[in-house]
Amino acid sequence: MVPKGKLLIIGGAEERKGQHPDKELQISEHFDILKKLLPEGKEKGRIEVVTSASSVGNEIAEIYRQTFRKIGYQNYGFMAPRSKQDARAGEICERVKKADAVFFTGGDQLKLSTIFAGTESWALIKERYERDKDFLVAGTSAGAMALSDTMIIGGGMNEALIGADIQTASGLGFLHGCIVDTHFIRRGRFSRLAHAIILNTVNLGIGLGEDTALLISEGRSATCVGSGMVTVIDGAAILNTNISDAESGSPIYVENLKVHLLVEGCKINLEEKKLSFPKSN
Repeated sequence: MVPKGKLLIIGGAEERKGQHPDKELQISEHFDILKKLLPEGKEKGRIEVVTSASSVGNEIAEIYRQTFRKIGYQNYGFMAPRSKQDARAGEICERVKKADAVFFTGGDQLKLSTIFAGTESWALIKERYERDKDFLVAGTSAGAMALSDTMIIGGGMNEALIGADIQTASGLGFLHGCIVDTHFIRRGRFSRLAHAIILNTVNLGIGLGEDTALLISEGRSATCVGSGMVTVIDGAAILNTNISDAESGSPIYVENLKVHLLVEGCKINLEEKKLSFPKSN
């Protein structure tokens, strides 16, 4: 099924926002990107922000309250289910039914998938994403990583690719055929996303820089927005690699791994792997 709703996956910056002493700098992050949570002219729509992934959910909620007020959003709420039982609660489901956008914030992506996957609220979000053209599912940082079928949950932080040095798990299953990584440039995560794609060559790797996002319609047509860049890693044309033979701790080589760099206005069809670029001035 081609989904009628939209996805917004954001490169994140929750940790810096939570720690930086300058409040104005904190809430300026993602300002333009967060305006895409609701369509232009529909700023009164309902946004439900899910802070379950974070250990400082109350602080994150306050930052977004300030940000939303600056944008002009007035109709929003925060929810933080901490267990599958919580995520099955009628109150959570009713809030999802009335929402125009559901936004997963950062923290721990495994916590998000553990809490939501397979629950009634997850099924409702998925159904609305598939059937409602005015509905949007968004995620930033861990919230973005959790939206795909397969997500990275740890490892892969060495400068070289090292055998058995990455951990993946099932995500929430809204974005197919992609593995997403965030804070991509600032935290030097090229090697771990490349590793994940070499192991899963049918997927595209999506490396999101901070203050950068992909807005995805029909589950495949993605547009880059924001001030940074998106790195796309394609392993379909790999010629040689020792990844299947490398022992734990041994370095991995790869030949013909493709990389694309997108900036604001660039588009990519995630299914057909076709790119288009904004016209030069």
